[in-house]
Amino acid sequence: MACKRRVRARVEGVVQGVGFRPFAYRLAGELDLAGWVLNDSRGVVVELEGDSARIDRFLTPLEREAPPLASVEHVLCEDVARTGESGFQIVESGVDEEPEALVSPDAATCADCLAEVLDPGDRRTCPTGRRCAPSARAWPCAA
Repeated sequence: MACKRRVRARVEGVVQGVGFRPFAYRLAGELDLAGWVLNDSRGVVVELEGDSARIDRFLTPLEREAPPLASVEHVLCEDVARTGESGFQIVESGVDEEPEALVSPDAATCADCLAEVLDPGDRRTCPTGRRCAPSARAWPCAA
């Protein structure tokens, strides 16, 4: 029988505005873990519930497989009480303290996004807003 547990992981560094929460969401889904992810004043917090080995497989790649513009400095984990939660979600971030999270520098539009925006045949040509999947940057279109 697999050992079940729940872990809270605080991820600090440049992890806001760089696609880290969608990255965590995809990874948790691939590993069939329950829980949530949110931004807070210090970075990102993830709670995971499920098989202990799968949680370890989630935590291991956080630094080396993070989105390209992310820079993970610390991952601090603690076991917390299981809730029996099912599914994984991105939770609305709270504003409870003075922000301390690092902010990513502006980055140039990646070549893939630029090609899509400049291609008149692409369905994503100049939308009102665009999120770059490879670089995880959001940017508006000035038409």
